[in-house]
Amino acid sequence: MRGPDAYPTVSGVAAAARVLTRRHPDLCRMRLAGESRAGRPLWLLSVGHGSRHVLVVAGPHPDEQTGGASALWLAEHAVADRQRQAEADLTWDFLLCLDPDGSVLNETGPAGPRPPAVHYRHIYRPAAADQPERAGSFRAPGDELPETMALLAAIDELKPFLQCTLHGTDVGGGWVRLTADVPGLAEPFGKYAAELEIPVQTGAYDALSWTGSGPGVFVRPPAGTSERFAGEPESAAGSTWARPHRHGGLTAVVEVPMWATRRVADQDAHPDPAQAVASLAARLRKDGAATASALDRAWRLLSPQAAHSPLLRGVEQAVGAFPGLADAYETLADASPVPLTMAHVAALDIAARRIPLRASGMLLRLLDEERGGEGDPGGDHGRLRGRLERRIDSGARDLLAATDAHWVPVGDQAELQARTVLATVDLASAR
Repeated sequence: MRGPDAYPTVSGVAAAARVLTRRHPDLCRMRLAGESRAGRPLWLLSVGHGSRHVLVVAGPHPDEQTGGASALWLAEHAVADRQRQAEADLTWDFLLCLDPDGSVLNETGPAGPRPPAVHYRHIYRPAAADQPERAGSFRAPGDELPETMALLAAIDELKPFLQCTLHGTDVGGGWVRLTADVPGLAEPFGKYAAELEIPVQTGAYDALSWTGSGPGVFVRPPAGTSERFAGEPESAAGSTWARPHRHGGLTAVVEVPMWATRRVADQDAHPDPAQAVASLAARLRKDGAATASALDRAWRLLSPQAAHSPLLRGVEQAVGAFPGLADAYETLADASPVPLTMAHVAALDIAARRIPLRASGMLLRLLDEERGGEGDPGGDHGRLRGRLERRIDSGARDLLAATDAHWVPVGDQAELQARTVLATVDLASAR
């Protein structure tokens, strides 16, 4: 049984939702919204009978595990506050896990507090084309993932005025991305974060070109403006985040950290951002070359069946991304779209560190799956495995040392995410 400071499992979230439905059959109902690639159910829990819908999407990224707990927090709140929800003519719809296949694959690690090295040792981070929210940026029409199609169908059926998708970050702070502005959101968001002692992330790797709407709240830039670095084709326009706009709605992406660092909240100007980012680019090239070499060695040890593994696709995407990302960092050093603060550089540093950690962790998992364990430490498999273990240990240790980060209890992660969703609903209702 998982303790109080632990992420709920995919099956645990669904079981809790069923219990809520049995206890409150007048208000709650569950149904299938579709099936995953492996045939796992995509459960939709609805609470209330109003004509205005809020769609909450949990589990869009397997390694961002807070969403299930946040969705249950919100569902229980909606039941407890049923009179207010009825007066607001609201129905809450919760897609309990958008990527159950990937989330189950990520459940091999400890459910609660653990060192970052253990987190990366058990991680599964899908390639972008395997991520249901982002796959539309990569896949041709007719080749959509079943999870993507199920989410798009739910949006078209429910026509939510607000979609809230529950994301997370390994190391950083809390922050929000909006596909259209929700004026005033930064104030309650900052208040909740302060109460929970979670820093507000004012510089974000994924939102460098997005417009600030207050500390930690970023709004999608106008059409024609690059949303991400060159070489990263994923965009809000090509994702499921854009779909509510067909029906007059918008999407809020709410991010909360596993390990919090106040360095991503420092809005002071960086004294030498060009040199700092150029150094990060150099480290990306070095780490990229080392990871590519490890993948080449692993290919000689893996069976042909490994070619079909989602873990391998995740490693290959990470390895392929290093050169372009290093190029983007070098371009940023010469011409940043915004004046770089200490927070921006800290976020860029964290991103540059976690990509090789994710790739090494998934590659290590592949090697273990092939041999069913550690194997002969003196053989090629054992030597590569040992090298990856050391790389993860040292990289995670350096990440903590560079950020002075601390674990955020799962309950606090979920509370910040859920309370931010409630504030967004209230403010979006008044738009």
